[in-house]
Amino acid sequence: MNQSDITNRLKRLKNNYRLVLMNEDTYEEVVKFKLTRLSVYISMSTLFVLLVALTASLIIFTPLKYYLPGVGYGNVKQIKEFRMLKARTDSMEKALNQQHIYYENIEKVLKGKIVIKDTNNLKMPKLENIDD
Repeated sequence: MNQSDITNRLKRLKNNYRLVLMNEDTYEEVVKFKLTRLSVYISMSTLFVLLVALTASLIIFTPLKYYLPGVGYGNVKQIKEFRMLKARTDSMEKALNQQHIYYENIEKVLKGKIVIKDTNNLKMPKLENIDD
């Protein structure tokens, strides 16, 4: 861009515009605003920053943070307790599964549904002759 384009853009930011709100039935001017592109840009930017600040403060300073995933898990003590309880429940679940398999095997033995394996088909490890 050359220097004249930059100066033209800056001049356009400072050009005055008029925004008029009129009553459609009577054509009476209700409100008039004298605006520039720069003032509209500044007001929109300020509004955006205020909305972001309001949203952030609502999340940070209210209980809404507990509804966000990964944010509101509490203090360090609660996190340690949560991990300990998770480990205990995992080990209890594993023990319950092992107990279930054990009872299923006992039930098979009592009902006589045991699969007898032929020991003749088992392969024995080869022994090497050691001749010294």
